[in-house]
Amino acid sequence: MNITLEKKVKNSSKNHVYIVQNLTELKALKLSKKNLSYFSEKLKAKSLAHINDAGTYTFIVPFSSLNKKNPNGYPNREGLRKLGNLVYSILKNEAESVSVEGKSALATTLFLEGFTLSDYTFDKYKKKKSETKLKTVFVTNTKVNASRISISTEATHWARYLVNEPVSFLTAEELSNQVKSKCKGTGIKVEILEKAKIEALQMGGLLAVNKGSFDPPTFTIMEWAPKKAKNKKPIVLVGKGVVYDTGGLSLKPTANSMDQMKCDMGGAAMMAATTYAIAKLKLPLHIITLLPATDNRPGKNAYAPGDVVTMFDKTTVEVLNTDAEGRMILADALAYSNKFKPEIVIDAATLTGAAARAIGTHASVSMGNAKQEELDLLEKAGQISHDRVVQFPFWEEWGEEMKSDIADLKNLGGASAGMITAGKFLEHFVKAPYIHIDIAGPAFLTGRDSYRGKGGTGVGVRLLIEYFTLKS
Repeated sequence: MNITLEKKVKNSSKNHVYIVQNLTELKALKLSKKNLSYFSEKLKAKSLAHINDAGTYTFIVPFSSLNKKNPNGYPNREGLRKLGNLVYSILKNEAESVSVEGKSALATTLFLEGFTLSDYTFDKYKKKKSETKLKTVFVTNTKVNASRISISTEATHWARYLVNEPVSFLTAEELSNQVKSKCKGTGIKVEILEKAKIEALQMGGLLAVNKGSFDPPTFTIMEWAPKKAKNKKPIVLVGKGVVYDTGGLSLKPTANSMDQMKCDMGGAAMMAATTYAIAKLKLPLHIITLLPATDNRPGKNAYAPGDVVTMFDKTTVEVLNTDAEGRMILADALAYSNKFKPEIVIDAATLTGAAARAIGTHASVSMGNAKQEELDLLEKAGQISHDRVVQFPFWEEWGEEMKSDIADLKNLGGASAGMITAGKFLEHFVKAPYIHIDIAGPAFLTGRDSYRGKGGTGVGVRLLIEYFTLKS
């Protein structure tokens, strides 16, 4: 989809979406008496309404308060995104273009976010491809930042694409290749460490998880370093890149539990897409992104429960469950981040079923030892974008559970608070202030949900774009 800013309404589409807050704005549209009467009744009921006049569409999109201080402000914002999804679902096969008009730049932006995020289909492997007639959206309010919407949407869609690709195509090597290809011309420097280099660095966690696979691991380093970066020390992002997870020798026991495990690299997709968006938006922040990647299988000389693994920073880890593999590869990347002396380290991973059970699919879990203002800023970014996080406590008592009798740490905690004990395990490897985001719940949906769609959602991309925009 192409979002185009247009100052002259006469060049816009014959199809119109009007975003209005009250009757005064509706009357200013100079509709016919009949249409005004119809839309007025719908506006009073705060209902989306449209007229199809021989293939020419007119929509009235109502909205109420968007005040940040109003407790109802954020739900009203999300309501506009969902209305964008509804209008898109009607127009996508009915019109080639549409003009979106609204006096409120914020309301128009929110509507367009939902509208454009809905324009995604993963049909690569279908004989009959999905064809959408709608190609262009004209935006008449020049205060709307159409470029930002386009970039945010493109990045989210790319993350969805990566998550939706099966491991038959998206191996660890292919994930690295996709990142390198996507970043050409953006100013992002991409370095791919292959197995020999990973072995030379002695990244024991990543190598242990990879032992059961026929495909080699990779460790991808992305760097966005603008000349006038505001941060003197880099911000390091880390994303879990388990391109497929069987559980290893601790084979996943639950029926259907492997069906969506191509999504286990959702953290890597999120961080790669976020870095891409930051560069496209030219945000003045120095960002380094680390993506450890492998699949986790029970073949060959797979690592086993009872093994003791020496990690990149020489920490020894007793393996109690090979399905707790994400933290093993993340730990090496987090330890590697220390060489950059970062301002803050943020990781993302489809890490624990505990996170998904705790809060479901409508938010991610966040926690960390960073300053509370950073954690609060992330939560604020989630509220604004509706790509929400729920802060969990991060007390030292949970870290005690990760101590091993025979090694420095073990890779599995007790039966409760698994999302927090996993976070405390990871914290051990980071010297900088740290935020951990567990996206296990919302990363992949088995049923369609408005503009988030079905399958990979691209969760976290808009969250971090908003977070870094607020920081810059």
